[in-house]
Amino acid sequence: MVHTQLGRTAAQIFAVNDRMNQALIEHLDPAAWRAKPPGNVRTIAAIFTHMHNVRTKWIRLTAPHLKVPAQLNRAHCTPQQARAGLAESAARCADMLAEALGGPEGRVEKFHRDGWAKPWPAGPEMLCYMLAHEAHHRGQVCMLAHQLGLPLPQEVGAGIWNWEKLWKEGGSSAGPGYDP
Repeated sequence: MVHTQLGRTAAQIFAVNDRMNQALIEHLDPAAWRAKPPGNVRTIAAIFTHMHNVRTKWIRLTAPHLKVPAQLNRAHCTPQQARAGLAESAARCADMLAEALGGPEGRVEKFHRDGWAKPWPAGPEMLCYMLAHEAHHRGQVCMLAHQLGLPLPQEVGAGIWNWEKLWKEGGSSAGPGYDP
């Protein structure tokens, strides 16, 4: 029972995480998408395509039985393509997490972050790593948009911290900590 709930909750958490990404792209000034940021850093388009492409690697290496979404090309990807790709890869990551943390009947036993990294046993650390990776890049996007003089609206920045609203948008009637 606890494993099943943990797997279901991990999938919900990752879906909330993706809603944060979707909100940033949706409200980002279009001029910021491909604008060259100061220094030798990725564009915002490249950051979001990187996030999606890393997810596809996690899925391919950790849960090869799941359909692996197509990778995105950072040089040509539009915000709409990024949103669609991220939505698809988020759904597969949620499936992967539900299997990994849902109990012994799942096919996901180890989390493979990359070919060079030692695999970890499937556990809550897997979810934490995935969330930390994406939160890092969301921070970069917010900072770069600001540096480019095209900051995200204040309500969007604050909105990614409104977990009750994000959770309910995902189908929970009560918010974090309650089953949908």
